[in-house]
Amino acid sequence: MKKLILFLLGTGCLFAAQTGAHAQLLINGAGATFPYPIYSKWFDEYAKVDPSVRFNYQSIGSGGGQKQITAQTVDFGASDGPMSDENLAKAPGKLLHIPTVAGADVITYNLPGNPKLKLDGDTIVNIYMGNITKWNDPKIAMLNPGVDLPDLPVIVVHRSDGSGTTYIFVDYLSSISPVWADSVGKGTSVKWPVGIGGKGNEGVAGQVKQLSGAVGYVELIYAKQNKMPYADVKNAAGNFITPSLDSVTTAFATAKIPDDFRFSMVNALGDNAYPISGATWLLVYEQQKNAVKGKKLVEFLNWALTKGEGMASSLDYASLPENVQQRVLERIKTIKY
Repeated sequence: MKKLILFLLGTGCLFAAQTGAHAQLLINGAGATFPYPIYSKWFDEYAKVDPSVRFNYQSIGSGGGQKQITAQTVDFGASDGPMSDENLAKAPGKLLHIPTVAGADVITYNLPGNPKLKLDGDTIVNIYMGNITKWNDPKIAMLNPGVDLPDLPVIVVHRSDGSGTTYIFVDYLSSISPVWADSVGKGTSVKWPVGIGGKGNEGVAGQVKQLSGAVGYVELIYAKQNKMPYADVKNAAGNFITPSLDSVTTAFATAKIPDDFRFSMVNALGDNAYPISGATWLLVYEQQKNAVKGKKLVEFLNWALTKGEGMASSLDYASLPENVQQRVLERIKTIKY
């Protein structure tokens, strides 16, 4: 009997050692839906680089990401809008903004035949203020000569959750319209004058696809994946620009980026810059609570900002300009664990 007990104890220890050897460290994150496609790819690819780590990322919107990293219920947050001074002050430690990639908000719509439309900032503002209520409105018709615009009601769709995609969109509207800036303003969530809500880029895209006459804003990759039309938008130089990797990269190159990496790139200068472009950030504490997780998170960030950046273009995101990339890598070195 004693031999049997010793044998069982021995095999139990062996089993524990084997399972321990294969145990993965789970790093939890939450936040923006805007970069979800590229982050998903990064997490999958990084599992091949370091199989000991698994990332669990909840795409709940930038507002949720900011709240959860502030509450320290996740190891990192993600946001398409930089955190305000007020919200940063609520965090129990110093939070760093790590910019990763940039992308585009596109204006997508559901019209008979889905013609290619051109829109300018003033028209977009008036649609979202509820001043333009029909698709054959003279303002839209003037921008689209020769396009057969239907006598359909405009159904405005916006995000219902706290969202960095929203932040980029209303940051743009605020930058071109004092009326919008004063009455609605900017943030990850705002009090919309009109419209119906959808949760996440997926929710907005779903509403637009289902409702004839609907118009909404989503990240470029979501419009492409769902084969949805999207408008060319007039930029600061007066040119109508198609949202694309190149036009977002042009906007990114002109952005003025301060030392804390909180910046805006909407309505950027440049003949070919797409005006509703924005960056996205990972939010991490400078002082990590868990030394093991902190070390692994830093290793991932270094990989993402070098190897991962090369994967951005395949998903229509703009990678960091090289000089910015080097500045961010230096910032990552300041993370302590």
